[in-house]
Amino acid sequence: MTIQDKTITGERADLLQTLARHRGFLRQTVDGLTDEQAARRTTVSELCLGGLIKHVAGVEQGWMRFAVGGAEAMQSEPVDWEGQFRMLEGETLAGLLDAYERVADRTDELVATLPDLDAAHPLPEAPWFEQGVSWSVRRVLLHVIAETSQHAGHADIIREALDGAKTMG
Repeated sequence: MTIQDKTITGERADLLQTLARHRGFLRQTVDGLTDEQAARRTTVSELCLGGLIKHVAGVEQGWMRFAVGGAEAMQSEPVDWEGQFRMLEGETLAGLLDAYERVADRTDELVATLPDLDAAHPLPEAPWFEQGVSWSVRRVLLHVIAETSQHAGHADIIREALDGAKTMG
């Protein structure tokens, strides 16, 4: 695997290839949709396809800030807890996909260049995190892969309910 003229091999290549595969599944679910379709909710939840793209991009970006600078860096950007799962006025699917691509490129570059995947930071204080636990860059990447994969599955269900298309099966 090559990123910005740097050949990536071994564990880093495996992690990046796995993440790229699941990003691809997520992107595939919105292929050919209009902005209106991407913003439509097909379940009782707030989830829509455009919102899932936005959420996954934001989660990946936040965790990469954590990988480099810890909890303080992760929390340096505000999170729109209500709006992150839906498309807001003025947002387009193309714009959300472009933003996701920029986040993905930055993540790939970080993984290729960070000196040590074992570097760790204490998790932020939150009810959903175990107190006093640190995560390594490696663990963060595994979490981002799991998050992306889980939401690609959600997106597949939403897409099937939207127009009958099946992207993963």
